[in-house]
Amino acid sequence: MMKRVQLITDGACLGNPGRGGWAAILRYGAHKRELAGSSPQTTNNRMELTAAIEGLKALKEPCDVEIITDSEYLKNGITQWIHGWKRNGWKTSAKKPVLNQDLWTELDELVSKHNVHWTWTKGHAAHEDNNRADELAAEAARRQSQSR
Repeated sequence: MMKRVQLITDGACLGNPGRGGWAAILRYGAHKRELAGSSPQTTNNRMELTAAIEGLKALKEPCDVEIITDSEYLKNGITQWIHGWKRNGWKTSAKKPVLNQDLWTELDELVSKHNVHWTWTKGHAAHEDNNRADELAAEAARRQSQSR
């Protein structure tokens, strides 16, 4: 039987593009693990994708994963849009290259290793772990900003 894990993700950017931060919170039973990181020049969407990627990379075995995000871009991209992008040679419906293809490809590969369910939550609202992920991502972006 697969372990049931919750992965709560968020990304932040000081300027867009600008210095960014991402955060992922993993919950398994009573266990909780917080991950965060940053990038010197990025976008909020790249940080949202990175949060999900890094959270999934932290799993040591295939799991039943509920990914909770406040990013409709992330959720819709991986559950809906990606199928058309792949079919169309990584072009949008407007025939333009898909932004962040490198991250979408990596996320798609990682998602295929798990049984993943996506849940959208309103940002800056009542979801405690989403608020914590937001704090961690913003803190990582600020640290990146201070280190420059």
